[in-house]
Amino acid sequence: MKSIYILLIGFFIGMSVQAQDTLTLYQQWQKQPHDPIKLKLALQLAEQCQGLAPKRTRHYAQLAYLIAQRIQDPISMGNALIFKGNAAIIQGNYPEALTCMESAKDQFEGVVDRLSGAEKKEAMLGSARAWGSMGIIFSEQSNYARALGFHLKSLHIYQQLKNNEKSARVSNNIGVVYLSLNSPAKALPYFVQALEDLKNSSDPSQPSMCTNIGKAYAHMNQYQQAARYYGLAVQLFTKFPDARGLGELFNNQALLALQQKQPFEALKRAQSALQQFASIDDKFGQADTDLIMANCYAFNKNWDQAIQKAQHSLQLARTLGVWEQQKLAEEKLAEWFELKGDLDNAMLHYKAFNVAKDSLNNQENMRLGIQTELNEAFEKREAVTKKEQEKQQIRWQEQDKQHQQLFIFVVVALLLSIGLVFVLFNRHQLKKTLTLQKELAEYEQKALHLQMNPHFVFNCLGSISSFIVQNGTDSAIKYLAKFSKLMRLTLEYSKEAIIPISKELESLQNYLELEQLRFHRKFDFEIVVASEVEDDMGIPPLMIQPLVENAIVHGVIPKGGQGLILLKFSVEGPLLICEITDNGVGLHFSQQQKKQSMAAHKSMALDILRKRLEMITAKTGIAAHLEASEMTENGHVLGTRIVLQLPIQ
Repeated sequence: MKSIYILLIGFFIGMSVQAQDTLTLYQQWQKQPHDPIKLKLALQLAEQCQGLAPKRTRHYAQLAYLIAQRIQDPISMGNALIFKGNAAIIQGNYPEALTCMESAKDQFEGVVDRLSGAEKKEAMLGSARAWGSMGIIFSEQSNYARALGFHLKSLHIYQQLKNNEKSARVSNNIGVVYLSLNSPAKALPYFVQALEDLKNSSDPSQPSMCTNIGKAYAHMNQYQQAARYYGLAVQLFTKFPDARGLGELFNNQALLALQQKQPFEALKRAQSALQQFASIDDKFGQADTDLIMANCYAFNKNWDQAIQKAQHSLQLARTLGVWEQQKLAEEKLAEWFELKGDLDNAMLHYKAFNVAKDSLNNQENMRLGIQTELNEAFEKREAVTKKEQEKQQIRWQEQDKQHQQLFIFVVVALLLSIGLVFVLFNRHQLKKTLTLQKELAEYEQKALHLQMNPHFVFNCLGSISSFIVQNGTDSAIKYLAKFSKLMRLTLEYSKEAIIPISKELESLQNYLELEQLRFHRKFDFEIVVASEVEDDMGIPPLMIQPLVENAIVHGVIPKGGQGLILLKFSVEGPLLICEITDNGVGLHFSQQQKKQSMAAHKSMALDILRKRLEMITAKTGIAAHLEASEMTENGHVLGTRIVLQLPIQ
């Protein structure tokens, strides 16, 4: 586990490494008079020294912190504290490391809400690094519960930033913690997620993550899956060479083979691991591998070779001062010498085993003391932070109260403004409506005058005179009576904006009968009213009569033979549909005839009608429409169709 964390510490503390060496940076720092540039150089010096010279790292980090504090740069203060904390981790001073990381976290989180863009992202990254470093500190002290909490907070921030590479590293750390707690089922999802986040990257830690997944499966006795991921790790190590990582992988494959009772395969993998560790002179890895090989020989009861390998592992462990490895080797040697029958050596190694065990216990007691100190420092820090948060909460509540008062004032002002705009808009609409009504009245008056034009009256009087001469007094009196009734209805309805459709139909009936008499029954007519048309439906007066007149005068009269005028009334939604068809000369011929006639006067009937339709549309909000088309069949003109759509009122 420790080797994995050594790899990941660099992730949490790392910033982009500059190409300049430390001496050049230091000379530049000494000559630089400007604090912002001096601060940047101090942070670069701290970065270049970390891992190699923790005391110098701490020195430059402290210089950077003081400069950042002087120019009030909280993000740089946080970065300096992280470098200082990393130096403390390397020196084993965990209480100081924890204090630095907590202070760094407070610096970043204290300004993140006030920032935006790249600065906000940098503050969030700094906060995530601080949380992750605290997780590592507690993991090193085997305080896994708190370590998990800090790692999860770090992971949450990286996921918010959609930083897959760093999210993967933290997920891997969480998995390692769960493995240390002997919870491989909980570790596995984090290892898998870490690998998934890095699948499209060139991150060199991918093979190690595959190794971790294999270890989790091996702990769960799912050997096939473990072997699969170990195999994938081998392939990835060809792409990302790493002798130490490959050696650890071979050792894990050897342990898997031993679990499956395959000592020869295990020995083969352990020998491959030994070659990798030897290539980089990694004595810790060699000691671990020697003990695995010893177990392989012991599996086959080859006690001499097992003892030889265990003794070599013990020798390396003593050189390195690794008590854990010494304890394991001494325990195995005592057991195997006893099985071999060499009780003197067995007793000797058993005593050495107890010495190593006691040393480990002493180390554990020291670790527990440090852990207690860490916990006390952390709890004290949390108590102070809690008080600060309570004070901040009170300040925020006061600010919220002020914001609420300001919000209420703005809302009231906005409502008053909206009310004023509404009143002004209504006045404008009222003025517009009155103007439209006035224009509509003017056009209705023009339409009335058009209907009562002298030609119409003259023609009617001429017809009366002809009737007196040709048909006698009775027919003339009948014609004159219809004419009188039509004039009375026209004058009566012209005063109204809306009349019932029943009255309009009565007026049209009278008009058509009068025109029949006038033109000696040259045409027949029919009025068809659909059942959904109700008598009390309202329409504007004098809208249909001009269209009927056009159908008679310009449609059926110029045509030889008997004419036919058909009026159909129906309802479609909010519209009254009036369809006027005739079997006259057709629309095109009628227009040509008007152009060629020298005696033709300019008729304004359709222009006025269309203008009235525009006024009705504006007033009602429902489109009123007039459409004229020519009816044909096989190229022969059958007549004209007029469709008038009026809003039902």
